[in-house]
Formats: sequence, C-alpha cells, structure tokens
Amino acid sequence: MTKGKPGTSSWLSFPRQNPQATLRLFCFPYAGGNSLMFRTWPDYLPQHVEVCAVQLPGRGARLNEPAFTQLPALVRAAAHALLPFMDKPFAFFGHSMGAMIGFELARHLREDNRPQPQHLFVSGRSAPQVIDSSPHTYDLPEPEFIEELHRLNGTPREVLEHEELMRLVIPILRTDFAFCQTYSYLPGLPLTCPISVYGGLRDEGVPRESLEGWREQTRAAFILRMFPGDHFFIHSDQQLLLRTLSQELSLHARVFG
Repeated sequence: MTKGKPGTSSWLSFPRQNPQATLRLFCFPYAGGNSLMFRTWPDYLPQHVEVCAVQLPGRGARLNEPAFTQLPALVRAAAHALLPFMDKPFAFFGHSMGAMIGFELARHLREDNRPQPQHLFVSGRSAPQVIDSSPHTYDLPEPEFIEELHRLNGTPREVLEHEELMRLVIPILRTDFAFCQTYSYLPGLPLTCPISVYGGLRDEGVPRESLEGWREQTRAAFILRMFPGDHFFIHSDQQLLLRTLSQELSLHARVFG
C-alpha cells in the first residue's frame, strides 16, 4: 500500500498534488531557475507520477534566504528536507546545475544508507568526471556578464532588458555560476540506478562526447538522447523532451503501478 504525502516543505512545490501516485519525480532547476519552470509538467507526464519541483534557497518564494555557495552543504540540507517525501519510489530530474545536484544527492543518499532513486535523469550537463577547461564567467565585470547571459540564451529577453529585475537576478546568477564552475568531482562507485542523459545538438558547451561520460556513473542501464536545441532545449524542445521523459517514466509503472 502506498503511503500518502507527508506534510509540506519550503523546499518543494507540487504543481498538482497526486496522492495516488506510485512514483515521485523530484525536479531540480538550472542556474537562476526556480520551481515554477516545472509548473506545467504534470500535464504531460504519466498519471502515476507526482512532480515534486525543488525550490532552492535564494530564489523564487525563498528569495530572502541565503543561497548555498558550496555543493556539499546544499546536498546535506536537501537530503534532510526531502527525505520525508522519499517514502515511496522516486526519481530525480535535473537540468544543468540541477543535474549536478541530483547526481550528488543520489550519491549522498547511498553513502548515508538512505532510499535510492529508481532512475536519474540528467539534462544539459557534462559527466562529472569530465574536466571543464572553459574560463569561469561568474566573476566577469557586469557588462561582460550580461553579454554572457545573452549568449547562453536562457534568461528571458524581458528580464535582460529590465534594469530593476536585472539587479535582482544578477547576484543569484553569479552565485549559481560560481556554484557550478567551482564544483570539484570526487571519484566514487557508480550508482546502481539507470541514468538517462538528455543533451542539445546545438549546445556548444556540453557536446555529445562529454555526455557519453555519464555511462561510467551507473552499473545499470544507460540511455543518451539528443534534442535539436541549444543549452536550453529544456524550453525550446519542451514537448519532445516531456514526451521522451513520459515514455521512460511509463516503464516504471509496470514495476510500481
């Protein structure tokens, strides 16, 4: 018998509560993103899945809370906050920064003898052991930093052109970029859950060969799927991505349905 959803948490937003779900999908946002980016996902995913959008400190409804600047501290806090919601089978999805968080959280749960995700979906992020030789951008002077945001094509134009909004957004993005660009991978045993990797064919910063490296991080099945867009194919190719994700999640219904 499946347990019901326990309590509430500032760490989670439920776009559509689904007490009958047999699988929870914890979704981690990219740098500068928040839980709202997953608000429509339940419309496209299988009925047995409950979307649990993770809201990180320092953004969205938690804007007044200090953002984490180091991954280990964030992972420990997230594990503590999300553990009560891991009372039924679950999976992780993360894009870019979110993929890194989901991966390290899965490793932390294993080391702590806690429940493990049934599946890890990583999107728009090179394998953790791949050395990134590109220069850091989090500490660029503001004009160059804004130019980098234009190049990445992930910040809405209406935000980039709004001076007051940019004053709010830039510190968050700098913190998140630093968070990602100073990440240091520590070798460890591969995970036991399957890993599905999603990439963008026009994502120059995350080429296919750097995505292939995720194969080393699992003892189970590995799938790599490429989408037409750039780094933010999660938006430009959203329907295709969600259709693909839905097909993969439907396989879990045969086990947990």
